[in-house]
Amino acid sequence: MCLALPVKVIEVGRGPAGEMGLVDLGGVKKEISLALLDDVQVGDYVILHAGYALSLLDPEEAERTLALFADMNEPPVAAA
Repeated sequence: MCLALPVKVIEVGRGPAGEMGLVDLGGVKKEISLALLDDVQVGDYVILHAGYALSLLDPEEAERTLALFADMNEPPVAAA
């Protein structure tokens, strides 16, 4: 099973050739490759899969998706 996640770019220009970036997903920070994309900026959202940013993502869509993931992590509410 493969899973690609939206992540927020918090730093660009890392690595010897500047092809790496730092992203944040719920407080977890990870260095990833930005080599497949052009013009990624701090604050952009990208789709991350296997350590590579695959595409830019609309910020509103990214926030909705991240909210859904957060909701899945909430315990169910018992009916009274």
